[in-house]
Amino acid sequence: MIETIDEAMFTLFAQACGWNLARAHAKTGDADGIRGYLGKSDKFDEAVASFAEAYADQAERDYAAFRAAVKAGKVQVYAENPTMAASHGTH
Repeated sequence: MIETIDEAMFTLFAQACGWNLARAHAKTGDADGIRGYLGKSDKFDEAVASFAEAYADQAERDYAAFRAAVKAGKVQVYAENPTMAASHGTH
């Protein structure tokens, strides 16, 4: 779909995304309140790190499955950059 957006519309879209991202970060909460809720243990840090590692592992498995589907002809992929397409085995 992004291929159909002209430069002016894309600029407007990017500005709207940036504005929403800024608002979301501005409402992250009271640092002291969050610190008090989490306490002094490393449990939260460890849980976030564990989640991040599991998420990364799943992303790697998903990408491997995607590449296998492309190689088997189950999924067609077209790259705008022919050099990238050649190096990744896509059309």
